[in-house]
Amino acid sequence: MGGGGRSSATLKHQNSIKNHSKKKRVPHAKPPFTLSQLKKAISPHCFHRSTFRSFSYVLYDLTIASCLFYAAVNYIPTLPHENLSLLAWPLYWFIQGSILTGVWVIAHECGHHAFSDHQWLDDLVGLILHSLLLVPYFSWKYSHRRHHSNTGSLERDEVFVPKTKSSMGWYSKYLNNSPGRVLTLAITLTLGWPLYLAFNVSGRSYERFACHYDPYGPIYSNRERLQIYVSDAGILAVCFGLYKAVLAKGLVWVVCVYGVPLLVVNGFLVLITFLQHTHPAVPHYDSSEWDWLRGALATVDRDYGILNKVLHNITDTHVAHHLFSTMPHYHAMEATKAIKPILGEYYHFDETPIYKAMWREAKECMYVEPDKGSNGKGVYWYNNKL
Repeated sequence: MGGGGRSSATLKHQNSIKNHSKKKRVPHAKPPFTLSQLKKAISPHCFHRSTFRSFSYVLYDLTIASCLFYAAVNYIPTLPHENLSLLAWPLYWFIQGSILTGVWVIAHECGHHAFSDHQWLDDLVGLILHSLLLVPYFSWKYSHRRHHSNTGSLERDEVFVPKTKSSMGWYSKYLNNSPGRVLTLAITLTLGWPLYLAFNVSGRSYERFACHYDPYGPIYSNRERLQIYVSDAGILAVCFGLYKAVLAKGLVWVVCVYGVPLLVVNGFLVLITFLQHTHPAVPHYDSSEWDWLRGALATVDRDYGILNKVLHNITDTHVAHHLFSTMPHYHAMEATKAIKPILGEYYHFDETPIYKAMWREAKECMYVEPDKGSNGKGVYWYNNKL
């Protein structure tokens, strides 16, 4: 019995050390390396964009999505037992949503000019793919570009900008418990993406109302406004197609084959982005400390298991993506391995299971503030003590 007690205590101690190491803060001082040094460490072929290879991923994803759609429409309704249908539909929704998230990632690459060497082709493919997923391509392309230009900045970053303690809403203390976190996560994962696009929820603060569908909103410059109209036209075209599908097949049919998988896509998008930029070990900066390189390094690579490949490694190569956003996704893993020795402690990878990480970050990352008594007043860290 005594030996068992010592073994249990040892295990707890080891777990404590392991958990502490995962929370070890990323260095916030200016790094001892430059972006050019990181680029030199990467094989030049990693920056080559192959139109043929990029299209092969589009074809691969759309082929799987089409087969899943065909199976859902033709086989699920014919299953002999109702219970089998109740199992088959959720399975279809999750798998189809995962595959379509991969399509979303490729469209996102088009917005970064990482699809081909031709900007017009990138924009055409991105517009079609994103519109099919009800994403305003050019609108989000420009706001996302500004996110990449200002990552980690409390004043200028575009999305998932953390609040300071003084700006927390009165209701925050009522949500700082398990039921409150469940409610917050449920709303975030289901409504977070459309709320961000339509009302700039969780986005950067602007002087007036900001909306991704408004060509004359404060998010965009005068030279970008015409393309916002094009994005809106793409969304309206797909919405009209869905309307015609509802008339022909019924609302339930459209919701089952398209609507719920789209909710899965939106949930994945918000979850991935949230976990890439939210972690107790990752700093944020105000204007007195922020610079582009440190901001780009204030991101986290995560492990989604088999979904890493399905999602084209947007999950576990995000640090490299922020450093070199025009690099195609199919070279990002090789690039990540090349720069990790140089990044050292500035590279942050968290292998915590996603469901655990989601809950931990929702619990521990409520607001940011500088460390008390620290000289780094412009460096902010997550906290949850209200």
